[in-house]
Amino acid sequence: MAAIGLFSALEVASSGLTVERTRMNTIASNLANARTTRTDEGGPFRRLDPVFTATPLDTSGTPGFDDPTRGAISLAGVSSIHRDERDPVKVYDPGHPDADGQGYVSYPNVNAVEEMVNMMAASRAYEVGVSSVEMIKSMAKTALGIGRG
Repeated sequence: MAAIGLFSALEVASSGLTVERTRMNTIASNLANARTTRTDEGGPFRRLDPVFTATPLDTSGTPGFDDPTRGAISLAGVSSIHRDERDPVKVYDPGHPDADGQGYVSYPNVNAVEEMVNMMAASRAYEVGVSSVEMIKSMAKTALGIGRG
């Protein structure tokens, strides 16, 4: 960690927190729209998934950073939000205002169990990110204490 510095480590951890927050917000949107049968685009809501990317951390100009693992340290990011193209779920409900000619309503392809599992995974990943930020802060405090002594 001394090679990349504390600020770079915080930047990496922060990027992980940002993508997990985006992931949790996307999941919350999916759950909130699980019964939305009509959207501005027409048809039922389509579930969304964030697409993550890894961008190598720019360590140029970091003194003494000629490590062979150059490029192995990356920042996490969200390149886009992907719309799930799976077919909507058809439910027979002839009294529904959005029912087709055969009485079927197209509901979003959102599976609440799948979304909750994804939310738990995102939540755990976020907790790990917060723990790493706390550890980095603790290490910085210790390093400052050593410098004073």
